[in-house]
Amino acid sequence: MDVSHLLDELNEAQRDAVTAKDGHVLVLAGAGSGKTRVLIHRLAWLIQVDHVSPLGVLAVTFTNKAAGEMRERAGNLLRVSTRPLWIGTFHGIAHRLLRMHWKEAGLPEEFQILDSEDQQRLLRRIIRDEGMDEAHWPARQAQWFINARKDEGERPGHIEHLDHPVTSTWVHIYQRYQDYCSRGGLVDFAELLLRAHELWLENPALLDHYRKRLQHVLVDEFQDTNSIQYAWIRMLAGNTGRVFVVGDDDQSIYGWRGAKVENVRLFVKDFPDVTTVRLEQNYRSTGNILDAANGLIAHNQSRMGKNLWTAGESGKLIQLYTAFNEQDEARFVVDQVQQWLDSGRRADHGAILYRTTAQSRLFEEYLLRANIPYRVYGGQRFFERTEVKDALAYLRLVHNPNDDAALERVINKPTRAIGEKTVSMLRLQARESGLTLWQTANECVSQGTLAARAGTAVTAFIRLIEGMRERMKDWTLGNQMQGVIDDSKLASHYEKEPQERMETRFENLRELVNAADAFIIPQEDADAGMTELQSFLSHAALEAGETQGEKWDDCVQLMTLHSAKGLEFPLVFLVGMEDGLFPHQRSVEDSGGRLEEERRLCYVGMTRAREQLYLCYAETRRMFGSENFCRPSRFIDEMPSEFLEEIRPRTASRQPWVPARPTRSAGLTQQDWPFRLGQAVLHKKFGEGTVMAFEGSGEHTRVHVNFHDAGAKWLVLAYANLKAN
Repeated sequence: MDVSHLLDELNEAQRDAVTAKDGHVLVLAGAGSGKTRVLIHRLAWLIQVDHVSPLGVLAVTFTNKAAGEMRERAGNLLRVSTRPLWIGTFHGIAHRLLRMHWKEAGLPEEFQILDSEDQQRLLRRIIRDEGMDEAHWPARQAQWFINARKDEGERPGHIEHLDHPVTSTWVHIYQRYQDYCSRGGLVDFAELLLRAHELWLENPALLDHYRKRLQHVLVDEFQDTNSIQYAWIRMLAGNTGRVFVVGDDDQSIYGWRGAKVENVRLFVKDFPDVTTVRLEQNYRSTGNILDAANGLIAHNQSRMGKNLWTAGESGKLIQLYTAFNEQDEARFVVDQVQQWLDSGRRADHGAILYRTTAQSRLFEEYLLRANIPYRVYGGQRFFERTEVKDALAYLRLVHNPNDDAALERVINKPTRAIGEKTVSMLRLQARESGLTLWQTANECVSQGTLAARAGTAVTAFIRLIEGMRERMKDWTLGNQMQGVIDDSKLASHYEKEPQERMETRFENLRELVNAADAFIIPQEDADAGMTELQSFLSHAALEAGETQGEKWDDCVQLMTLHSAKGLEFPLVFLVGMEDGLFPHQRSVEDSGGRLEEERRLCYVGMTRAREQLYLCYAETRRMFGSENFCRPSRFIDEMPSEFLEEIRPRTASRQPWVPARPTRSAGLTQQDWPFRLGQAVLHKKFGEGTVMAFEGSGEHTRVHVNFHDAGAKWLVLAYANLKAN
């Protein structure tokens, strides 16, 4: 049989993988090495050469898009319909199994799938029915706890809590949620995988049927599998199945989602006689980019090892730009983008990659100024983000209580017992009386027309806004922005969310303070008689109102490094390359594998670039309203210097990497500080630490302390109870 169409397009290593003898195969596929092509050709090889029945092959991946591409490419290669083939996502295959075997799975035939929003709504109802305060037991956190436990294959009865009051409460909520879902025939996304695993575990005859039927299991992006997915694969394979997995331990960047990079190493131990094939020839990036990326990732100790190379040209050296500050960094990047466009290249061939979503703000601002179209890939523009709009609504309300839109947005955020029924009543009465919501709320409070609980809550809200207005009338704009975030308790509100999302929101709020603190009123606004506040709020509204480019538009792409995986661009900028930002501070302080995952993330970012790669970092960066001296990312020093070219050489003499004293001030002087910079202090919860900086004034004074065990934290001085050590 002529199999040239299966092998002619492949290099030697790819052919070795596709034609591997019967047994288990691990394909360590480096970035840009053609891993999807290998998996598709392997599937076709099994069917056309090894004469495996198309119904005897299972191919799984992680996204519907990837599954659709796999099915389409397999169809083109096989020249037959792929409809009968078991090709899909883990969740899709699990759903198919449960629909076919609903009775054995203990489900009603018409079981319903809960999406994330429905799951959270149900948990909120359960928490209320239990008489628990959702402020202390938020539904979002319960959702995160339950899904994480299911990803580990754990039911409530499997979780050891040793009567720990917090863990035991979450387990109780999990049990109540499970009972409710069982009665209602409801299945969430995490349940699909767990229930499919239990389906086989509890039905040996059914498992034996599928082991005989699905003799070949192909898995894409294997480094992203979690515990339950890995267990599911092992159970299906048993002692007779053959498993072919394609993945790259150097590109495992989703540990925070539950992905287990160690599954790649476990595969070799748990499955007998595994054939390992390394795909190291890269078809994407130039030689200099690959050599620098290889040098970086070699610093990870727990990797299986490979070295990317290309038959193409070495290309340009990686450009390293040392910016004076974050403004200079954004200006430089946009200038380079403009030069790229002036040379006749497309805007969508360029990408700006950053570690945190908050970093997008300045690049959005400078791109707008330069009239360069852009798109925030997979996310919202900075001033459109929920937490940013919430904080701005409080600021608007403090200065104009008659702003109905702002009041409606935040009157019950954080929750303060002012429900939709109360707001609807205020809205109706305001319309009938021709008053604003603020005026109506005051009138209802003074006349006692609200129910007791609602009246107390509305009164407290009015006092909150009036109190902020009185205290902040002489504050700088940056201090006002920080003040409304602190007084409104928005930060506490977002603490209820899963850690990754919570930290993202915190970073965006801090960047909003930076934006307010650094804002300079444009001359045209000053000429129009606008105040600094009016100009800033107009600036935020106009930027949020600008429609960003659509997917099909020719736009510069802005995205986080996590969002960039799987994509490639001729021109790439990795910005914010500073210790504490990238690698992220929580990874620097972690003694486990987080730093290695951050290094893998940098490796992924570098290997997105095809032709030209820029690395940028700032010598100083404004954080918490302060100018802080930055240390270049350790990842820069880990790259072989012969592949880097410094555009603006670093000065020979650098100031020490410690936060600078805040530049903004509202009456706070060094004489007011109860501790000196660099002084050792003791905190009851966080232990010993060193004072790094102060900001704010009066009851809003905050202190930045680097704790030996807990890491760097900002604390409100009035409540921190710090003691000199």
